[in-house]
Amino acid sequence: MVRSHLFKLAYGLLTTTLVSAAIPPRDVQVARSESSALASCPGYKASKFKITDKGLTAELTLAGKPCDVYGKDLRNLVLEVTYETEDRLHVKIQDKANDVYQVPESVFPRPKSAGINSKKSTLKFNYKSNPFSFSVTRAKTGEVLFDSSAAPLVFESQYLRLRTKLPNNPNLYGLGEHSDPFRLNRTDYIRTLWSQDSYGTPNGANLYGNHPVYFEHRKTGTHGVFFLNSNGMDIKIDKAGPGGQFLEYNTLGGVLDFYFVSGPTPIAVSQQYAEIAGLPAMMPYWGLGFHQCRYGYRDVFEVAEVVYNYSQARIPLETMWTDIDYMERRRVFTLDPERFPLPLVRQLVDKLHSDDQHYIVMVDPAVWYPNSSNAGYAAFDEGIKEDIFLKRNNGSVWKGVVWPGVSVFPDWFAKNVSRYWINQFKTFFSKDTGIDIDALWIDMNEPSSFPCYFPCDDPDKSAIGFPPEPPPVRTSNPRELPGWPDDFQPAGTNRARSSETLAPETRGLVAVAPNTIKPRAGARGQQLGLPGRDLLYPKYAIHNKAAYQDSWNADKGGISNKTVNTDVIHENGLAEYDVHNLYGTMMSSQSRDAMLARRPTLRPLIITRSTFAGAGAKVGKWLGDNFSTWQHYRESIRTVLGFASIYQVPMVGADICGFAQNTTEDLCARWAMLGAFSPFYRDHNEYLPTIPQELYRWPVVAEAARKIIDVRYRLLDYIYTALYQQTVDGTPLLNPMFYLYPEDPNTFDLDLQYFYGTGVLVAPVTEQNATSVDVYLPKDVFYDFWTHKRIEGKGRNIRVTNQSLTDIPLYLRGGVIIPLRTKSAMTTTELRKQDFELLIPVGADGKAQGQLYLDDGVSLEQKGVTLAKFEYANGKLTVKGKWGYQTDLKISKVTVIGEGKKGKKVVEVNKSLTENFVVKV
Repeated sequence: MVRSHLFKLAYGLLTTTLVSAAIPPRDVQVARSESSALASCPGYKASKFKITDKGLTAELTLAGKPCDVYGKDLRNLVLEVTYETEDRLHVKIQDKANDVYQVPESVFPRPKSAGINSKKSTLKFNYKSNPFSFSVTRAKTGEVLFDSSAAPLVFESQYLRLRTKLPNNPNLYGLGEHSDPFRLNRTDYIRTLWSQDSYGTPNGANLYGNHPVYFEHRKTGTHGVFFLNSNGMDIKIDKAGPGGQFLEYNTLGGVLDFYFVSGPTPIAVSQQYAEIAGLPAMMPYWGLGFHQCRYGYRDVFEVAEVVYNYSQARIPLETMWTDIDYMERRRVFTLDPERFPLPLVRQLVDKLHSDDQHYIVMVDPAVWYPNSSNAGYAAFDEGIKEDIFLKRNNGSVWKGVVWPGVSVFPDWFAKNVSRYWINQFKTFFSKDTGIDIDALWIDMNEPSSFPCYFPCDDPDKSAIGFPPEPPPVRTSNPRELPGWPDDFQPAGTNRARSSETLAPETRGLVAVAPNTIKPRAGARGQQLGLPGRDLLYPKYAIHNKAAYQDSWNADKGGISNKTVNTDVIHENGLAEYDVHNLYGTMMSSQSRDAMLARRPTLRPLIITRSTFAGAGAKVGKWLGDNFSTWQHYRESIRTVLGFASIYQVPMVGADICGFAQNTTEDLCARWAMLGAFSPFYRDHNEYLPTIPQELYRWPVVAEAARKIIDVRYRLLDYIYTALYQQTVDGTPLLNPMFYLYPEDPNTFDLDLQYFYGTGVLVAPVTEQNATSVDVYLPKDVFYDFWTHKRIEGKGRNIRVTNQSLTDIPLYLRGGVIIPLRTKSAMTTTELRKQDFELLIPVGADGKAQGQLYLDDGVSLEQKGVTLAKFEYANGKLTVKGKWGYQTDLKISKVTVIGEGKKGKKVVEVNKSLTENFVVKV
């Protein structure tokens, strides 16, 4: 949440324009020299093989004179290969001494597998002993999927390299988080994985999170490669010399831990990756409603007025959010007693709840560090008492700078951190005495220390200007809000204002001296990291864009710039150098546990910014601080697709209308329409002087919002069912075009249109001032969503014209049955009372199928669920299912599209969703 009005000041000369991830010219000479040195590396010789029916092990010994380019070559490694399932192969190369850091099981639980007989596997591991290399092939055809013989293996104390050959012009996807094209560039392209506070989500840069997995799609099938490593890395894709196309891993440490999955379809690869990373968490039904937020709501009165204005505009608002404005001087776990006094905030929440709406606030990881004259800040005092903050080598707390000023950071590996975090949530978000939030928003968890440049040795100086001055205090609301409590009415309206006020924070006022216990030193043989490494100045410079220039990520400490210094040692002995990329996901896990401690029976909804592989098992994700530009509108599509269809984080969305800079009426109208087809749907924008952009601000945007939210809500159970299915087996709820048409090469690079579920094709207008768009329709049967007109896809583009700001092209895919609510509502609570109808767009074979999942929408453990399966053929709809959810809801109407004299048949029915039935149409 680096905001533009302070971003320019804080980032100064570090602000650069990033147009690609190619190596900058000034670094080319250095890169060539280092590449030449690496060419002399001897690789390894394999010996002492032990082969079983489930895999093999071997020892790898340095095959010649060490090259020691970026560290010391490790002489002795071990190889372990396991055929885990029929479609998954695990290959790991690590140091024999077991000293080198590996991602902790507590952070990334490994998939459970007893292994299978290698003869049953769809994959085959092959190797050469000297110099050692390996390949992974398809067992039946021998097709090579991965081949490390492209370059010698390098395994040094602070640098690993592994290169695989690729086919020419490969179709590669993933390696996030990034805003680059969905199908990755193939020449002189670098994907850097190193979490950074990446305001503006620039192209060619490392962004907030890290997902070192790629899918490669060929006409012969799709496969996936997951690299379980959390160290900073560059993944290079290029064509070079006689070896041709390659992909190369260059990491600052860790081990070579690979999972290969065989597909062979894109959806199968997605499902197989979910078995590794963890199935996504199911979200509450109401979380799919429309959300509103802004950074800069000046007080609780303005928040209330926004809620009121949405109701007056008849635009459904499910959840109201508050950014860090609610805090006292941006200090986490506090309330501003003048602008957001507790009694008024509690009334706001009560009003929302009484209207079946919800409330969410932001929590950052950084905790304000009070100076000696400002003791008595409970979140800090209790953190010191519990000994949970990151420390310097001398035992003092490590201090950075974030919104409240000088700040300290929780150590998510500290033994008491869970108790501390849960206690803060139970107290501050108490239903009885605090802010009874319904869900949580976490931010700045890369972690960001954005105003304090490396080495951040004078945080007090860097903190000048932080926190920013709050807006003037208003003692009453300037406008009447009919239907709201008396305390939200203007002064002089004869409606008595409560005299209750909030005293300054008094919880746990215990001045505690900073703990001087040093972090535990790393023990040998426990994967805590090699001793003797230079944790601040690695010799290999990853292309981390938080540094002024790429080369500064080596001898100038750029990897620590605007974040926690990488030489900080966690309580358990792990170095921040190794675990930096895990910080956001660890905060997510702790926050989920804290929310469950408050409401043990309810599904937590948590939206985070920084993620690592597997984060979707705990949380959802928003795309961060984008801009109000048409470019970012377009890029949001491919970035959302990456998280939902590859990284297994389905609860994802961008800030519609854009976060930073002033939006425009036409952009906001278009984005309101597009955003309705993302799982997470929120309007959120920047601090003043950026203009407000609530969807009621412009008549045409309000019209677009009402129209499209009506459609979204009627389709809510359709996408809720798709979300449920993804939590069961990893089937994506959003699909790139090639996922459903993997044999059509024209779909391989499409990233401006996609499928919402498997049955609704979304193809928005993507250019400013345009009223038309070219839509690619594969060779299949489609139907215009709005008119139900049948369209035969010919494997080419069609031009869709006359698309006003309140229009968006949508198509039903033939053969997929769509369940809809018969009408929309202002809240999802009211929506859940509406009956269903079925749209049956028949496929080319005259058939269709679909499903509908029903539960209570909120419970972590369901008492009973319904999963209805629909099949249509030869004029007959057959409905069978598991009928565990008790409901009075019915299917009231069935519409078959693509049959009958008029191309449509409509039958009124009155069928309960509690038993199997058949309908003749």
